Amino acid sequence: MTEAVEKTGNGAILYDTDLLDHVSERTFSASAWKTVKPVESALRSGGRGYTIIVGDGKREFVLRHFRRGGLVGRVIRDSYVWRGEDLTRSFSEWRLLRKMLRLGLPVPQPVVARYCRRGPFYSADLIMLRIQGIKPLSMRLAELRRDAGYWQSVGAGIARFHRAGVNHADLNAYNVQLEEDGKLWLLDFDKGRIEAAGAWQQRNLGRLHRSLQKVRKLDPRIYFTPDDWEALLEGYFQASRSA
Repeated sequence: MTEAVEKTGNGAILYDTDLLDHVSERTFSASAWKTVKPVESALRSGGRGYTIIVGDGKREFVLRHFRRGGLVGRVIRDSYVWRGEDLTRSFSEWRLLRKMLRLGLPVPQPVVARYCRRGPFYSADLIMLRIQGIKPLSMRLAELRRDAGYWQSVGAGIARFHRAGVNHADLNAYNVQLEEDGKLWLLDFDKGRIEAAGAWQQRNLGRLHRSLQKVRKLDPRIYFTPDDWEALLEGYFQASRSA
């Protein structure tokens, strides 16, 4: 991956020259692409970003516009306080994804990131290569009941990220995604970081547990029990001990 930054009238674009030889502001417009389609949603999985799938006829990409969540997001939809180019949400996530790929972790490949500055505020966008064949854990659980081995594999997959020091800021049943054969991927690393082991690991797991309990209440097709969670923890701690 070769990093390049191109300045724009009100910001900058960061991109991988091995994947794209030219970028512009239009790169972040749906009208610039040959194909555009929505992301298949699951329950209330809108998240903090506005996301679509775009294509150039050969490859598909995920284009995400950063949006705020929570109570603040009801008032300020997509503006963030300017603290410098390297600290923008889009550039930070682009570079974090790049670091994780170098560590061999299963995450999307970043392609282009942008910020647009307006005085003391900015907005941000990120484009990644689409990973084919993955679905959120919430959707996989709605397909059929999963056995203990499946849950142990999910736990081991999360432990792999934790061993590398990856603190996912919003680990939930939507950002944990799996292929048909059970291979785990993690998505959406907004505000994520790499750091030394600590209490954040338990907080990550607690966040995922609450998310799974929530989706179970939202959709009666989803089978999730205390035994399933115990199997996930078993896989997590076994993988952590064997590292």
